[in-house]
Amino acid sequence: MRFKEFEQIMSVARMNRYKLACNNDTKKAMTLYRLNLKLSQELFTIISCFEIALRNSIDKHYTATMGNEWLRKEASSGGRFNSSNTFRTATIIREAVRKLGTKYTHNKLVAEMDFGFWRFLFAQPQFLAGRQSLLQIFPAKPRSTQAIQYNHTYVFNELAKINHLRNRLAHHEPICFSSTPTRIDTTYARQHYALILQLFNWMQINESTLLYGLDHINEVANKIDSL
Repeated sequence: MRFKEFEQIMSVARMNRYKLACNNDTKKAMTLYRLNLKLSQELFTIISCFEIALRNSIDKHYTATMGNEWLRKEASSGGRFNSSNTFRTATIIREAVRKLGTKYTHNKLVAEMDFGFWRFLFAQPQFLAGRQSLLQIFPAKPRSTQAIQYNHTYVFNELAKINHLRNRLAHHEPICFSSTPTRIDTTYARQHYALILQLFNWMQINESTLLYGLDHINEVANKIDSL
């Protein structure tokens, strides 16, 4: 496909950034755009695997400490999330239960919760409501030091970074540029990829085995950086 046709489909405004980054080399700009899409697909796959691993670890932990129906139970009257401090969490759960109706099962309810929901279980009110035990899902987490407190707030903030990347990918925002709008640089993508691998490690999940055949992040990022 010629660049003009490609540009008309993707929009002049969108492609202009890629063209400027490639010194007006239109062929190179198309290659960069496609590689950015490939990197986005790769990262979204890794994030999806991480999200499933995270929610399953949380569910397993709270099932053991709160019971098989912990989500619905703790959002109900008298439940740990049914308070003014965690009202939003309880509302999300109750709405999902209502939506499922007669098709409700605990596993389906777990699947209804998005990444942001699981992240907020590490926020202060939700973490306290959950008996301050949720960090146990990260058995290989480093010990806190005077310089860094590896507590629930730290985890919450790290998960926020991944959630932000997930939203960027969902909105088709480019991840192949530095903070300088037209400078090719995959540092942002690589840093977040490294963060996800680190959290897998903290969960004692062998990410190389889990992601075998799925993970080509460095390969694609290297192609982008070499343009």
